[in-house]
Parts: sequence; structure tokens; C-alpha cells
Amino acid sequence: SVSPLLLLRTMLDLNRIHALYEYNRWANGRVLDAASMLNPQDFTKNLGSSYGSVRDTLVHVLSAEWIWLKRWKGISPKAMLVPSDFPTTSLLRTRWADVEREQAEFVSEVTQEATEMVVAYVNTEGESWNYPLWQMMQHVVNHSTYHRGQITTMLRQLGAQPIATDFLVFQDVKSGQAG
Repeated sequence: SVSPLLLLRTMLDLNRIHALYEYNRWANGRVLDAASMLNPQDFTKNLGSSYGSVRDTLVHVLSAEWIWLKRWKGISPKAMLVPSDFPTTSLLRTRWADVEREQAEFVSEVTQEATEMVVAYVNTEGESWNYPLWQMMQHVVNHSTYHRGQITTMLRQLGAQPIATDFLVFQDVKSGQAG
């Protein structure tokens, strides 16, 4: 029989994972909304950031979320997505919606036991790695948050209006305390 404390811990852990991924989808959507206000030249303008432009950074975030999802499912893609395949935010948003649907399905079905399992994969450089699933899942949200911060800086450099994507802002919006 499962102890009530272990059951409670399991429920809390899975609830946190679900909340993080709900937040991640919300924050990605807000950044895509802000990027969609850019003209095509500004969207692809190289600003000297890690991935150059707003578009290239967004594609990197999408690509990372896609590649990690595939790894969790036992597939090790050999390459990231190519930014030039996404000349517009509309095309990017369409692909992102597909990845988010698949990711949300995976997250909704993950069990506490599964989060403790070690997942092995081969990265795009051919190196083998392995981590517990929960660490990978945490990494994906942290990684996306990091790059959304870079996009905020790029939007400011372009004179565009950045949008707050903090976790607590998400909580306020979700609870109706903020718009």
C-alpha cells in the first residue's frame, strides 16, 4: 500500500510539472504574439545575440522543445530545425502548435514513476547522454525561459514592445488578478 505522504508528494510533483508546461505554453505564446508585431526585416535582423535574430532564437526554442520531446519518446534527431524554414511568425506558430499539442499530450500522460526513469539519447553531435526524465523536463522550461529573456532584449533593441512572461505574472493572469 502507498503511504499518504508519498501519494501527496507524487501528486504535487506531477502538478508542478503540469503547471510548468502550462506556463511555458503561455509564455511562448506571448513571445510569439510580440514577435508577430515585427516587420519581416526586424524579425530576421541579426542583432548579435546567441542566435542572431528574433526569428532564429524563436526557432531555436521551438527546435529544443521538439528535440527533447522526441528524445523522451526514444528518438534522437540528428539536427535541429532550420530557421530559414520559418520566414514568418505564422509558419513558426503553425509548427509550434503541433509541437505543443504533442508535448502537452506527453506531459499529461507522464507518471511519477516515469519522471524518475533515466532517458538515454544521442545529441546532434553524436554524443551519448542520459538523465532522469524530471531533470530533462525541468531543463526544457528553464531553457525556453532563458531564450525568451534574450528575445525580450532583442525586442527592446528593435523598439518593439516586450511582454512580461514571468511565472508569477502567468499565475496572476490565470487567477484573474492581472490581464
